Amino acid sequence: MSAVTVLGSGAWGSTMAQVLCDAGNDVLMWGRNQAVVDEVNNSHTNAGYLPGIVLPESLRATSDIEEAMAHSHTYVVAVPAQVLRSNLENWKPLISDDAILVSTLKGIEVSTHFRMSEVIHDVLGADESKIAIITGPNLAMEMAMRQPAGAVVAASSVELSHQLQKLFTTPYYRVYTSTDILGCEMAGAVKSVIALAVGMAAGMDLGENTHAMLITRGLNEVARLGAAHGADPLSAAGLAGMGDLVGSCASPLSRNRSFGEALARGGSMEYARAHVGATVEGVASASAVVEIAHRVGVEVPVIEAVADVVAGLVTPQEALIRLMGISTRSEDFIQ
Repeated sequence: MSAVTVLGSGAWGSTMAQVLCDAGNDVLMWGRNQAVVDEVNNSHTNAGYLPGIVLPESLRATSDIEEAMAHSHTYVVAVPAQVLRSNLENWKPLISDDAILVSTLKGIEVSTHFRMSEVIHDVLGADESKIAIITGPNLAMEMAMRQPAGAVVAASSVELSHQLQKLFTTPYYRVYTSTDILGCEMAGAVKSVIALAVGMAAGMDLGENTHAMLITRGLNEVARLGAAHGADPLSAAGLAGMGDLVGSCASPLSRNRSFGEALARGGSMEYARAHVGATVEGVASASAVVEIAHRVGVEVPVIEAVADVVAGLVTPQEALIRLMGISTRSEDFIQ
């Protein structure tokens, strides 16, 4: 049994806490909402985020960050991506130098264009050998129902990736290993933007041909963007890339897809926000991903179209017309 602290008590934090409990670990989950903490401890539920799910009796929760940090030296971070920096700045005095930090977040920090592992390193000055990520096609509700799923844990060393693989693996959660943090993390962030595009297509009542085109051309953009930064191109074909992309684009449980669909049907960001009512990372990350792509000279027309829709520069219909008018070229990923 290993002691683990989960930082975040929303749908994803609670789901990760359940997985870690089911893997046989001693888990303490931190959340700032005392009502949620009390519900987890007293009823073993978190109905506001995971309705109908009974959490493990062994899971404990706290709103005391000092207690949470003292519980272990392995921290699984599950807070919204855009508030990661502010949280880390508050937590920094409590985090020991030998702590292992595992990011479960999928996004790009808007103000710096940093990936989440880069934010952790920037704020804490933590040794990169102590920072890892876990990512893949992991929709929280399906995971909470213990339906079979897979993920990839990426760390700078084979040793840490295997250590974390054992920490997370359960009979329903199959975890693979990688040392390509950059490629896996980039894919997880970019897929959110592509899922918005597919959601918009669904909101326009367009069929599977359109969805398939956006998914595969989106995957092309993910692969080329990762390769331009030195990532392993094959990471885009694995769970972090293709797996997460297909899951997020196809499922109505995906916040990004649902937001894109609501945006196309309602015609405004306000309508979409009112109907989804949850953190949608693709909305926050779209413009940052475009800037990252331009910085390395990679063309990302699908991502650019989504960023322009989110910014209110074009409608979803106009964005699709623009995409269909772009000159075609070789489908080779290196082109």
